[in-house]
Amino acid sequence: MLNPDIAGRYFFNTKDLPQSNNDAFDIDKRENAFRVFVMGGSSAQGFPFSPNGTFSRYIRDRLELIYPKNHIEVINVAITATNSYTIRDLPPGVLEQKPDLIIIYAGHNEYYGAFGIGSTENIGNSRATVNFLIWLNKFKSVQLIRNWIESITILFGSENDKDPEQGGTLMARIVKEQLIPMNSELFNSGLQQFEGNFEDILKMTQAAGVPVIFGTLVSNLKDQKPFISVGTDPDENADSVYFQANIQLSNRNFSVADSLFRKAKDLDALRFRAPEMINNIIRRLADKFNYKIIITDAIFNNTSPDGIVGDNLIVDHLHPSLTGYQLIGKIYFEEMLRNGYLPVSEQAQISVSEQDKIVVENFAFSRLDSMISQIRLTGLLNDWPFVDKRDFSFIKNLSLNGRIDSIAYRIAVENMNWEKGHREAAEWYLNKKDYQNFAKEFFVIVSQYPFKLADYDYAASQLISAKQYELAYSLLLKRFKETPDAFSAKWLGNINLTNGNVDEAIMYLNESLSFDKTDTQVYYNLAGAYVQNEEYEKALHSIEQCLSIKPDFPNAKSLKSQLIKIIAQ
Repeated sequence: MLNPDIAGRYFFNTKDLPQSNNDAFDIDKRENAFRVFVMGGSSAQGFPFSPNGTFSRYIRDRLELIYPKNHIEVINVAITATNSYTIRDLPPGVLEQKPDLIIIYAGHNEYYGAFGIGSTENIGNSRATVNFLIWLNKFKSVQLIRNWIESITILFGSENDKDPEQGGTLMARIVKEQLIPMNSELFNSGLQQFEGNFEDILKMTQAAGVPVIFGTLVSNLKDQKPFISVGTDPDENADSVYFQANIQLSNRNFSVADSLFRKAKDLDALRFRAPEMINNIIRRLADKFNYKIIITDAIFNNTSPDGIVGDNLIVDHLHPSLTGYQLIGKIYFEEMLRNGYLPVSEQAQISVSEQDKIVVENFAFSRLDSMISQIRLTGLLNDWPFVDKRDFSFIKNLSLNGRIDSIAYRIAVENMNWEKGHREAAEWYLNKKDYQNFAKEFFVIVSQYPFKLADYDYAASQLISAKQYELAYSLLLKRFKETPDAFSAKWLGNINLTNGNVDEAIMYLNESLSFDKTDTQVYYNLAGAYVQNEEYEKALHSIEQCLSIKPDFPNAKSLKSQLIKIIAQ
């Protein structure tokens, strides 16, 4: 996976460094693997629904659905509060992993992300110098000097530097230049920085022959008023233009209203939302390098009331809702489909509309995840710039009810390990005999960490012991696809046999025997499956194998006698 500490390369002054979603992939790419990397900032990472409520997870789930014979890897390496400098630094490592496709959704953090023009992490406006310093920071000797300087700074720092009240969300802490008016020197430097870094990125991917899909950026147009408005000219003042936009909206002049909402966003001097010029650069670069592009903002508008996106699909100023992230995943997948950026193998015969429905209905996102996301979002909205001063009272006002909400609070506020929290929730559900939610929690865990095979086995065993075979089946199937073994194959065979899927049962039971040729129950069940298929010679062979291992296996001798009589007729 992406080094969890890699953010230390990009953040010199920031405490509590962000991490990626820790998506894992095979060290050695399998022959049947289809590998996609997703790059960007917090929107690509899926805030506040990460790590599992992301558009990358939608893409992975849909690929797994229609390409069951392929090993699908969609690796999200996006990092909160990073911009084109970080994304430019990552492609050499990403390209070494032999991706079949790279997906990029980035641009909102260009001014305040690490090394951005308006960021507390800014170390100069020369793109060449910043990129050189990022390269230097890969060396351990440079890191050692940095760590020494930081330790001296902390040692001689003032008491204010140690004040926990100075904390808050990363969004609140990373801003240095609050006023970056449109068309100012800083504003234009941010655009040049974005375009120059992405030219470098696309040259790297083009030289490696790896296709890229870029996406234009969407943000909350209708329901997020400008953060900071400057100037007295009503046609150039963000608040005034936002007010005009709402008048046009109330008069049902939707096209005019949309243009004014976009203009108000661009005039907002606090540069958290990417200006339209960033989307123009994305379009221009896609044309220049002949890469594919999805017009995310237009599709979000088309899916919104009055044709203007707002709180219906965006939860704050720019992060999509869970439905919004699934929509982005759907948009990217459809572009992959149009351009043939898909595995070269047989597709499952499922209609396009049914594919989307199945993925959304089976999305690995539990009630615990919903509550974690709600608390994260509430924390963001109760800090600057959404409020003038950080409001700690929101914690007291959270409506926490019961054990699951308590676990969510510990994850979102007290930094409890995400995986540990989901395991605790699963055990709580199991003790209550709430098998549906127990299975859901483990499905969430294995969706995030598919290589942890013991989790599939434990959860499936618990469900089988409770005779919850249908709930166990999806975990067993996912386990079998990740790494087949005797246990998963045996129970997939048994459940299919019970459900009358005889051919499937025979396939899985034989697969189980390829791992363990001593399981008498598998031989017995396989004999029964062959009987249902009227393959009596094969049934006799299976029951004889069963008896050779365990001569007193219940009912086996009787079944053998019956089979001998049938074959003799």
